[in-house]
Amino acid sequence: MINKNTLRLIDANLNRLREGIRVVEDIFRYIYNDKETSSKLKSLRHVSRLENYNELLETRDIKNDVLRESIKSEQNRSDLYSILIANFKRAQESARVLEEFCKLISEEKSENFKYIRYELYNLEIVLTKITSNSK
Repeated sequence: MINKNTLRLIDANLNRLREGIRVVEDIFRYIYNDKETSSKLKSLRHVSRLENYNELLETRDIKNDVLRESIKSEQNRSDLYSILIANFKRAQESARVLEEFCKLISEEKSENFKYIRYELYNLEIVLTKITSNSK
């Protein structure tokens, strides 16, 4: 059985992963009107789930999060490109944490987050080239 603090860490990173992907997805959906990329990101977001949602939710403790306050670099975005990069990195880092900690649950779940991470790396290469040209 996985302890409460580990489940809390997994919950936070699942949220961070889906939030980061969603920001990038919405940029390509609403700003670039790119259905193919938006659909790919939406698909990644939907496979970034674990079955034990209620158990994870019970471990959430926002009030006692020691790093709840934003730092300066999180509050400053100079343009759309900086938002895109920040959210790609947020999602990739969370996928890596989930890949490692899901090894405690199952190899299959760990490999799923590894797949998501590598897909995000590939998308970042392609999409940042496209968007950096439109800066």
